[in-house]
Amino acid sequence: MASSCRRPEHSAPPDVFYNEDEAKKYSQNSRMIEIQSQMSERAVELLNLPEGQPCFLLDVGCGSGLSGDHLSEEGHYWVGMDISTAMLDVALDREVEGDLLLGDMGHGMPFRPGTFDGCISISALQWLCNADKRSHSPPRRLYTFFSTLYSSLARGSRAVFQLYPENSEQLELITAQAMRAGFSGGMVVDYPNSSKAKKFFLCLFAGVTGVLPKGLGSETSGRTVPNQVQYSGQRCRFKNMKGKSVKKGRDWILDKKERRRRQGRDVRPDTKYTGRQRRPHF
Repeated sequence: MASSCRRPEHSAPPDVFYNEDEAKKYSQNSRMIEIQSQMSERAVELLNLPEGQPCFLLDVGCGSGLSGDHLSEEGHYWVGMDISTAMLDVALDREVEGDLLLGDMGHGMPFRPGTFDGCISISALQWLCNADKRSHSPPRRLYTFFSTLYSSLARGSRAVFQLYPENSEQLELITAQAMRAGFSGGMVVDYPNSSKAKKFFLCLFAGVTGVLPKGLGSETSGRTVPNQVQYSGQRCRFKNMKGKSVKKGRDWILDKKERRRRQGRDVRPDTKYTGRQRRPHF
């Protein structure tokens, strides 16, 4: 887990830390954009949404809308909520397709019951574990958030949070308040044996008890770092398309089939004909 001296939530409250200068990085820094996109893609995989069916999703801590871009690419509709006006201004400048809402998730979700088919959150949940004001109680704020989120989700849906926990006590605090609010589920850890590729995803089920997905790289203890780096850079082969749409190409199809396999779905085996363009029939 990350060292506390490097954690942004120890520097300032989120609405102060994510000022205009920090927000610009999320529209200009290619590494930040790439990492955010990869984690958003993994979070959507863990949601296990119906195939080919547009869903209405909530993005908590949406920031500049990078995670929402992936939701739009997958054909979903979404609402994003964030506490930073500077980050939301960047999202507006980028003309994201989702609706945006300014708000503190520690105050709860202001939506009608059963509004959303799922929820994702990238690098935001750990901020609730800090008391930035005297009136802030992390357990109370976490419970307020989870209980109102539970109400706003349709029964049988999922919520997936990518987070950077500071220690095991913080993980226990977060999961305890989520279970107290009615959720079931648990933590999915990708590449648990790698210090760089390791990622934490809290996968929660609303109203049903589901099977917790397996983390990437956890099938065998002999998984090596090169394989983990291959996952973190799997989009690199799309960078040489020179403006062409990557969708429906062979690489895009193989990537999508691999995501479906990780979700436990039945997928046809790859052959030399996979992604091959057919002649038009009249």
